Order: sequence, then structure tokens, then C-alpha cells
Amino acid sequence: MQFRDIIGQHDIKRQLIQTVQENRISHARLFLGPEGAGCLPLALAYAQYISCENRTATDSCGECASCRKYSRLIHPDLHFSYPFFARHKDDTALSFIEEWRDAFLSNPYLGLDEWRNQLDAENKQANINIAECHQIIKKLSLKPFESEYKVLIMWLPEYLDKAGNTLLKIIEEPPQKTLFLLVAQSQDQILNTILSRTQLIKVPRLKDQDVNEFLVAKFHIQEEQAARITYLSEGNVQTAINLSKEESNNNFGLFTDWLRMCFTNRGIQVIEFAETASRMGRENQKNFLRYGTKLLREVMMLLSGAEDLVHLPQNEKAFAENFKRSADLAKTEALVSELEKAHYHIERNANPKILFLDVSLQFIKILKFNTLPRGTQYIYT
Repeated sequence: MQFRDIIGQHDIKRQLIQTVQENRISHARLFLGPEGAGCLPLALAYAQYISCENRTATDSCGECASCRKYSRLIHPDLHFSYPFFARHKDDTALSFIEEWRDAFLSNPYLGLDEWRNQLDAENKQANINIAECHQIIKKLSLKPFESEYKVLIMWLPEYLDKAGNTLLKIIEEPPQKTLFLLVAQSQDQILNTILSRTQLIKVPRLKDQDVNEFLVAKFHIQEEQAARITYLSEGNVQTAINLSKEESNNNFGLFTDWLRMCFTNRGIQVIEFAETASRMGRENQKNFLRYGTKLLREVMMLLSGAEDLVHLPQNEKAFAENFKRSADLAKTEALVSELEKAHYHIERNANPKILFLDVSLQFIKILKFNTLPRGTQYIYT
């Protein structure tokens, strides 16, 4: 991974390069930023730049033996740690290294959901366990094999439980020529004892222009479509990728049919819809709920008189114009709230059939009987 391969973040790139040129390489850095901002690619590009045999003033060379190995994530002095879904108590990140390489190389901006998908671990909880912490200490006790430094990149240290305290000594007093690069999204969820031992680099969300240019180049879509997806993605490249893929599916038709059957209180069809939705798979369910949330938020813009801020293609805009005639702002806000709660519970493995049936009933209350819901509980699988 070279700096030139990373979307935007030019100030952060310059800052990282400068630390190497001025010989200010900190032994422990924390890259902190929102999902899809590029923290993980930045950490890897930084490690590759440090290890490059012929680096330039702006990037690693991409051609030396070190860079070639880094590009395939097989350099013997490059180590990864990440949340995984243990099948056995002795599993470590190394147990899933091939899947990790495949996942990252196909999408450097992946989030935990994409990683969970890669491992087919739909109903399991992510964790960095005590066995992994012991493995890290063991690996880093060795001298570098080929490069001046050995590097550990830890993705999402938020998933370290109390076992993370096992790493305190090696982070504070690492073996010579050892670098820790932590990549996180939520500062509040990192163990304070680890946080205090790292140098913080705050990575901002990506600029809209950078996301827009990426979409046009990557997916060869029209400027108008790219601008709409950019607006909806809110600087998250992974969200932008998901939305670009959704352009070819039928979320619009499925979601609008769902609203219509709830508005007309067609019970049999609602039950059939819940059956269908329960078989979509968790990631598709989450994408579907996100899509519906974004569409109804655009309706809220129309209801608020902010037509100039609406970013919808023609068919969705026509639907939104019609929908606002039968639902006021309070109803639409209530619908959005139900979708957001459903997304939250799907992430936490709620039973999808019961969830979609319950959300449908809440929709019927809102749309047909003008009753705002008071809340619900879901059964977890």
C-alpha cells in the first residue's frame, strides 16, 4: 500500500512522511478516525514507507523487495492483529491470516461488517483474546528478519478486553526497533492504559470531493449519481461502495412495496414480507434498512421545505413527492426511528423474522392508525 493509493488525506500523508524524514518515528501510534476514512490504509502505507529500501520524498518506491512483500501483506516483519470470531479458545489472528489478506487486498476500507462477512461469522461476537495477546508478545520478542523495524498493525483495539492489559509493558517498553500502529474508530472504547501509551493521529472524515472522484474512477458512474452517493455516504468510503452496489439491486422497489402494504394494512402480505426479509442475510438486511432510512430522511427534507438539499434520482424523488402527501414530518421521523432501531438490533443478532414483522406492525400503527409507537423488544438468536 502506497500513499498514492489512498483516497485524499493529503495533510495526514505529509505529516507521516515528515516524521520519517526527520527521524521522529514514534514506537506507538494510534490512527483514530471514523469508519471509511482510511486509517488502516494510512497505517499500512506508513509502515511500508518506513521499510522501503528506496523511498522518495513523497512515497515508498513500490518496487523494492520490501515494497513487493508489503503489497501482498507477506513481509516477515509485518504483523497484523484484528478482531476475529474464535472457533476455538486457542485461535489467534494468525488462524485467519489468509482471509485477512484476501479481505484487505480486495477492499482496504473494509469495516467490521465486511470482515465478519469474509469469515462467514454472521452470529458471532468479535474479540481480540488473551491467546492473541500472548501471540503478539511472542512475535515481537524476535529480532527483525529483513527490515530495520518490525511492525505490528492492530486494527480495532476497541475489541481488546481486559486481556489487553497484558500488552502494556511491551507497548510502553517495546523491544528495539519495534513499532505499534493501532487503528481505531472510537477513542472512548479503548483501554485508557493503552491509550495513554500511544501518540495520537486524528484522521478526519474524507472530503466529499475525494469520495466523488473515487466513485467516478472506480465504478465509472455519472457525475450526478456520484454526487448523490457521496452526499449520502458522509465521507465513509465503505458506505459509498455499498451504495454504489445497491444501485443495481431492488431495494427501492422492495422498500416502497413494504411501505404501501403497511399503509393499506395488508396483513398477509406483511407476514410474507417478513418471511422474505428474514432470508436476505444479515448484511443485505442492514443495507436494506440503511437504504430505507436514507430515503425517508430525504422525504423529511422535502417536508421541511429544503427541496434544494434533496439528492435523489428521478424515480425515488417521484416517490418521495407522493409519499409526503400522506405522511407528515412527525410520522416520517417515527418511521426513521423504527428503521434505526431495527438496524441496531439486527447488528446485535435479533431474530430477523420477528424484527421485520414487529417493524411492519409499528409502520402500520404510524401510517394507518396515526399512532406513534412506544418501543419494542426483540428476541435474539
